[in-house]
Amino acid sequence: MRLALPQWAGALAVKAAAFITVMSCALAALLGVLVHVSVTNQTVGQARGLALSKLADATQAYEAGDALPPNAGVDPAGLPAPLRKLAVAGGRGTMVSAHDGRPTMWAAGPVAGHRALAVAVDYSQQARTIAGLDNSIVWSSGLAIGATVLVGVFAVTRVTRRLHGTARVARRISAGDLDARVGDPRTKDPSRPQDEVAAVAAALDSMASSLQSKLLSEQRFTADVAHELRTPLTGLHAAAELLPPGRPTELVRDRVAALRTLTEDLLEISRLDTGREKLEVDTEELGALARRVVRASGTDTEVRVLTDARVETDRRRLERVLGNLVANAHRHAAPPVVVTVNGAVVTVRDHGAGYPEYLVAHGPQRFRTEGGATGHGLGLTIALGQAEVLGAKLVFGNAVDGGAVATLILPVTEGR
Repeated sequence: MRLALPQWAGALAVKAAAFITVMSCALAALLGVLVHVSVTNQTVGQARGLALSKLADATQAYEAGDALPPNAGVDPAGLPAPLRKLAVAGGRGTMVSAHDGRPTMWAAGPVAGHRALAVAVDYSQQARTIAGLDNSIVWSSGLAIGATVLVGVFAVTRVTRRLHGTARVARRISAGDLDARVGDPRTKDPSRPQDEVAAVAAALDSMASSLQSKLLSEQRFTADVAHELRTPLTGLHAAAELLPPGRPTELVRDRVAALRTLTEDLLEISRLDTGREKLEVDTEELGALARRVVRASGTDTEVRVLTDARVETDRRRLERVLGNLVANAHRHAAPPVVVTVNGAVVTVRDHGAGYPEYLVAHGPQRFRTEGGATGHGLGLTIALGQAEVLGAKLVFGNAVDGGAVATLILPVTEGR
């Protein structure tokens, strides 16, 4: 089972917390080992010096024929075998071992007859001192590690929260909310020190402002061009109607009609860009609406109704979306073109070369076509914009066996 983390606790927070914990443990272990070794060496050295001093006194008394001091003897019981072997071989040494249930420091040296003279010194107090020191090191290290981890995690989470907020704003901008800003207070006060997160937030806000300004300029330009073209186009259309019948007149009227259609598309896109479109909602049967769109298109398009559905939508806008998808399929692809209604999902499929990769990945882009296709890329752009106004989702893809597939997913009203 995977542990659920808070929204702000991403991989960076987890890695930082783990790094702080590991480094704190390593530092505490290193300091603990150094203190333990230093104190142990000092304590053992003092006990060893005392034992060797008593061994020297015992050796002097033994050689003088005097009585040995307490806790001294020749080959006493409990003398560790390695130390006995060292003394018999003519050497001197010390060793700590348990004797009569207590830790004891032994010191031994050689005497005549290949025997060992040994002295036992109680080592209990020194052992308790080292054990107490080890416990103190463990507890203090644990407290230090806990405090360090808490402070480190607090500092890291402050950074990750700011990064999470910056990423959230970036996603909002990517989704089309160009008014979104991070607004980090560090970027507004020049006297405050700015860290890397504040620099990223400032760069993102600057990028969003620049992008918004450019898009607004583009939208105003599109709207102005469309409005300015309307008046001369009206005059051109009226003049074309006065021309005498003939092939040249038909060509002029056809081009004027195409130019009028382009102008109306630009006006529609400019209205969609403003985001002020209002819905006129009514209940519609998708099957009947799809058949009506196909009849109005005057194309040879098959309509398949797998499961009919009644949806609350704006009929004019929905007809515009489906009409543009059908017209695009016939204009840029190959028959047969099939419109399928399955509940609240409508698909328009052709059997041509499929949508370009950029369109599938990023959606339609105005005034961009590829593969020798004609047109201005406005039909699908309008279809996508109107679908967004309807609250529907329009997805572009390609069928496995060839052909483009546009899928319109309409919102389903609860209770229906």
